[in-house]
Amino acid sequence: MHYILDNWSFDPFLVIALVVVVWHEIGLRRLASRSTPERTRERRLRSCWFYSGLAVFLIAFESPIDYWAGSYFLVHMLQHLLLMFAAPSLVVAGAPWQPLHDALPWRSGPPAAGAGATHSWSQRMRRAGGFFLRPWVAIACFNLVMVGWHIPALFDVGESNSAVRVWLMLTSFFVAGVIFWLQFIPSPPFRSQLPLLGRAAALLATNVVMIIIAMSLSIFTNYSVYAIYNHVPGVTLPPFADQQIGAAILWVCGDFWALPTMIVTIRKLIGDEGGVGTAMERFLGRGTQSSTVRGWASSGSRDRLS
Repeated sequence: MHYILDNWSFDPFLVIALVVVVWHEIGLRRLASRSTPERTRERRLRSCWFYSGLAVFLIAFESPIDYWAGSYFLVHMLQHLLLMFAAPSLVVAGAPWQPLHDALPWRSGPPAAGAGATHSWSQRMRRAGGFFLRPWVAIACFNLVMVGWHIPALFDVGESNSAVRVWLMLTSFFVAGVIFWLQFIPSPPFRSQLPLLGRAAALLATNVVMIIIAMSLSIFTNYSVYAIYNHVPGVTLPPFADQQIGAAILWVCGDFWALPTMIVTIRKLIGDEGGVGTAMERFLGRGTQSSTVRGWASSGSRDRLS
């Protein structure tokens, strides 16, 4: 039981999460004052997904999972999945973007104040966010983060330096997960500009990358590739066995999120797009270069009017 009851931590992320919850509740209240009861109820139900995602995020950082990840690769991989798959997908499903935006201080002020604020730093942030939310940029970032941090040299640096591990490795897992799942999970007012065929291809390619990582750590090698786990005091599980179990967790649990999303996407592709052939023609004719920012902005305008 000491594996579960001991070694809880209270990092700044707990305070940050509480601030975000209060901020989100303020936005929900402001939106409710000018929305229909049905729309308010829908936002409240979505907020349950968002808060669940924050809870999973905190479990990954504050619970003994974070402590034991430094001793067992299999626990690191569990933390990896919580931060790249579980927490981001729940946050995206919770669609917190409009409430968080409406909770900003100038949103309750006069129109001129809001216009000035929007014209300054928020516009620059919107442009930067728009770049990383482009479908293929988001998908590439997700896969690069997943592959890059499991290169032995980078992995050992991350695990041996707590600042690098928390603020670069683990934080990049979560951020990359959010922008990735925004391409697949409905999260108003954001609208993914990636066609259904592109979503299916992206999910398949990402799943292949996960399988290759898992096979590289278990089938294509016969030793522990991460020096950080080779001499951990008090750990009796052989490092290579630990690595194999971690690879299996990535393979099986990664599919737990990827395959259901793939099934839903393919069903929509067949039903809504008139088949794969028609979807291919639309995909090649239309491309995927349409602006994510425009989609977000237009949807956000309609959402604010409700």
